[in-house]
Amino acid sequence: MRLRPLRIRDAAVWREVRLRNAEWLRPWEPTNPETPLYRTGITPYVAMAQVMRREARQGVALPWVVTYERQFVGQLTIGAIVWGSARSAQVGYWIDRRFAGRGVTPTALALAVDHCFFHVGLHRIEANIRPENLPSRRVVEKLGFREEGVRRRQLHIDGAWRDHTCYALTVEDVPTGLLTRWRNARGAQT
Repeated sequence: MRLRPLRIRDAAVWREVRLRNAEWLRPWEPTNPETPLYRTGITPYVAMAQVMRREARQGVALPWVVTYERQFVGQLTIGAIVWGSARSAQVGYWIDRRFAGRGVTPTALALAVDHCFFHVGLHRIEANIRPENLPSRRVVEKLGFREEGVRRRQLHIDGAWRDHTCYALTVEDVPTGLLTRWRNARGAQT
């Protein structure tokens, strides 16, 4: 499992994976005219990738592709980065349904958090997840993100303003790294 930068040339595989997973992802995806799930062309991807690459250059986003066994299996983005005294960000992610349940998403999230805390210099990462999205909530709970409350009608998703449960982690929570903690927890379970 690896994270790598999002590339424009990922458009065809991104489109194929998103179309194949459209119904599975639709209840959790923000309503966004730039990247609708029902489009079949690559234009929405190119527009989204260009915006994310520009935000990365500006230091307000870190967009990654998640690969597993060298296959494109999803996307993870650290976004809404705030510098100054906050040094915080929000994370969003999705994965191809065929690879769910294999530990790919928590591993990718642990890698991203460690990079943000120990290389980029962020202090806090939030994950805001719809209360009904139990698999996504389980990802952050496995990693030890703490639940901090509900954000009422935070994002427009699937045609309506939806509540989200806020989870967070600070660098003090994982002094030896989140990936190390995740690997240790997985080892203890086997």
